[in-house]
Amino acid sequence: MSVFHRLKTALDNRDPDAWSELYHDDFVFVRHQSGTTMNKSEMLEMLRTMMANDALVTEGNRCIYENEEILVEHTILSFPDGTKEAIMGVHTLQNAQIIRTETGATLLNN
Repeated sequence: MSVFHRLKTALDNRDPDAWSELYHDDFVFVRHQSGTTMNKSEMLEMLRTMMANDALVTEGNRCIYENEEILVEHTILSFPDGTKEAIMGVHTLQNAQIIRTETGATLLNN
């Protein structure tokens, strides 16, 4: 099963434990808002909070490209504060796990 399919299934099921299995122990997330980074445990803490909130809604999650080294995906996220963003996620892969993620986002008008 592709990394994208496993990631999408975890998102659809709001299952942060399934996400945890996808992240390499040396995982780094680069935040698009600030350029700051989070490690695996920090990212999972944020995901648990986000997935527990039913007001966070995802739309149209799709794979743009995936091979053994990279996964590029796009999704629309509606946040509890009423904002909505188009998110491009670029995931560097190592041994079928995500070792680094960088995102770019465009704020959408509601």
